[in-house]
Amino acid sequence: MEKVKVKSGNSPLVLGLPHVGTLLTKQVNDSLNDRGRMLSDTDWYIDRLYDSLLGDVTTVSATFHRYVIDLNRDPSGQSLYPGQNTTELVPLTDFDGNTIWNSKPSTQEIKKRIPEFHATYHKALELELERVKNIHGFVLLYDCHSIRSVIPNLFEGVLPDFNIGTNKGTSCDPLIEKIVVDTVKKYTNYSNVLNGRFTGGWTTRNYGLPKQGYHAIQMELAQSAYLSDENEGWEYDDTKAELIRITLTDILTSLAQWKPLLGDK
Repeated sequence: MEKVKVKSGNSPLVLGLPHVGTLLTKQVNDSLNDRGRMLSDTDWYIDRLYDSLLGDVTTVSATFHRYVIDLNRDPSGQSLYPGQNTTELVPLTDFDGNTIWNSKPSTQEIKKRIPEFHATYHKALELELERVKNIHGFVLLYDCHSIRSVIPNLFEGVLPDFNIGTNKGTSCDPLIEKIVVDTVKKYTNYSNVLNGRFTGGWTTRNYGLPKQGYHAIQMELAQSAYLSDENEGWEYDDTKAELIRITLTDILTSLAQWKPLLGDK
């Protein structure tokens, strides 16, 4: 199994796509129940949605599913959102709280997957971030995600279309956060929130070190904004997708033009 796909570019932007993969190892496939094999928590078509929006951009994509291991979780197993419902490093349930395993992975098996999958993806990501930083003196990681707009087990009500996460303003330069927020707000047909239910996962928090020249932001899109059906079937809606791609292109183009102030890293 090719675990990670990397496309290297020279733009200051690096796109992370940790949850687009649908591949399973034989062991994982055999251990999942029918519910788990639906792979319902995939970030469906996010790679397609962002494809070719901006030239010369770097992408780092995982090919394996988050049920193998979740690349946006702390490898130590610490919860991202203490006190709130969320899924683990290796999820034991789906987002709705349903059991996904016939045979749950053991602690030993989970520990084995960390170097085999989690570290492999993040090593590839780290190398690209370092390479791009060496070109520009800084790098901007834009972590691409999506999720169903209604999941009562995780959040109340309906999720906004654009959920911007900057770890409460700490993972990037304030002007980067402002660029994204201001750009999204121009498109009044979409709803948005900054650091709402999703403030950025482990990737954003781990790599977002603006004083060292590493800026990170997470974009969690509601799947209702580009799918015709968020439930089983997960059909890509070309009309919706082309509309939201306009907004996404504007965001990425604006970010690619950002430069730190003289004296900043």
